[in-house]
Amino acid sequence: MPSSPALQQVEHVRDSEAEYALEYAAVCPSCEDVLKSIKVIRLLRTRVNFTSTLPRHGRVMICPSCRTILSAALTMT
Repeated sequence: MPSSPALQQVEHVRDSEAEYALEYAAVCPSCEDVLKSIKVIRLLRTRVNFTSTLPRHGRVMICPSCRTILSAALTMT
């Protein structure tokens, strides 16, 4: 399957900050691959034109195959 131009552009970027194994397999809603793990990428706020109450950094979970942002949450346990 050919990669999209956007995916080709980000393939050279650092892979991810972390990888989490899933307790049970899931299906990516975008590419429909079976997920056994997800990758985590750190977000950094680089610019804001107003006083922001949002955090300066965060994390995004992505599909390791198509790199689509997934709906997920990390919790402290």
